[in-house]
Amino acid sequence: METCYRHPNRETGVRCSNCERPICPDCMTSTPVGMRCPECARQKVKVRGIGSARDEPVLTYVLIGICVAVFVGEVAGGASATGSGFGGSRLFEEGALSGPAVADGEYWRVVSAGFLHAGFFHLLFNMFSLWILGTLLEPAIGQLRFALIFFVSVLAGSFGALIVDPNSLTVGASGGIFGLMGAAVIVMRNRGINPMESGLGLWIGLNLLITFTVSGISIGGHIGGLIGGTLAALVLFEAPSVLRVPPQLANLLCAGLGALAVVGSIAVAG
Repeated sequence: METCYRHPNRETGVRCSNCERPICPDCMTSTPVGMRCPECARQKVKVRGIGSARDEPVLTYVLIGICVAVFVGEVAGGASATGSGFGGSRLFEEGALSGPAVADGEYWRVVSAGFLHAGFFHLLFNMFSLWILGTLLEPAIGQLRFALIFFVSVLAGSFGALIVDPNSLTVGASGGIFGLMGAAVIVMRNRGINPMESGLGLWIGLNLLITFTVSGISIGGHIGGLIGGTLAALVLFEAPSVLRVPPQLANLLCAGLGALAVVGSIAVAG
């Protein structure tokens, strides 16, 4: 058994991923490219990312702009800017997710609810999350696949919300955002990056903790979106190699997941 180059009395089976010197737990520094010794950890190294700094996440900005514009419309129509109460705006009342309304044929609510928000802080938190995930994912996977994942996640989030609590009014882009979190994990793994070392795993864990411990949050919407986005990313990035299907067919299969979520929402609401 080798011994640590800095502590000769300590046996170890781990080597620095850069210089390959044996290191003990006290000398290990976790980096996106593996465990490194103290000297190599201080060096500036090129870390493989999943996107390109040259690409602007245009669709992300568009989605944020739509949500902000819709919220302004809500407030102008009489909704509370602080989120102290639901309703008060025609946009809110006719766009929020509601099982009875969907059962009556108002199917657009499974999409429109994802662009409505119950108060400024609800909007701010969701748009900040969307900006982070969008700048990470969109340049890496392109606008089409980013759009597919986001909308499948929104639809799956609506499906999940209707399963758990069909009679409550539900709004927010959280389903789409949770779906982007799940998709980011798949994309990172597909490109050889450990999601846990990026901090994404901790972020997802904290958001799930909030989901299950804070009242007034749609558990079904969050979990449905997370599952939908993860499945969408698996279809887009794993199916072409595992099932030997062309990327165009993978895109269609992904869109099919969204269609299934809509069908499921209508069935549950009815």
